[in-house]
Amino acid sequence: MNTRPEITISTLDADRLYNLIESLPKNSFAGKAELESELGRANVVTPELVPPTIVTMNSTVKFVIESTKEEFELTLVYPKDVDSSGKKISILAPVGSALLGLSQGDEIEWPKPGGGLLKVKIQEVIYQPERAGEFHR
Repeated sequence: MNTRPEITISTLDADRLYNLIESLPKNSFAGKAELESELGRANVVTPELVPPTIVTMNSTVKFVIESTKEEFELTLVYPKDVDSSGKKISILAPVGSALLGLSQGDEIEWPKPGGGLLKVKIQEVIYQPERAGEFHR
């Protein structure tokens, strides 16, 4: 996919993510440059102004794999909140940073475990803290 969709993030997420990046040792995660690039190009708004269909930190998202129509859900979290459930993805993972700020209907390419890419569409933002009125989570 050549053109990256426009992304929107909250001032709270931006501040916390910049602080997270600064707190980590230099070169401690592979996707640092990509995450910084995403933050740098984002439209940053106050939490109250985040559209309800945008993926923010701690959002739960339903995806569909374009080729198989298989659906799955993941929650985008900070590294400290990742667990073994397989239902959470860290913002520090390349796919996690790619999700931040996307909207329902956007498509991304997702790495397959054995190599190659899958085209995945964001079908629904099931839960978004800002939409739920949780502006300071």
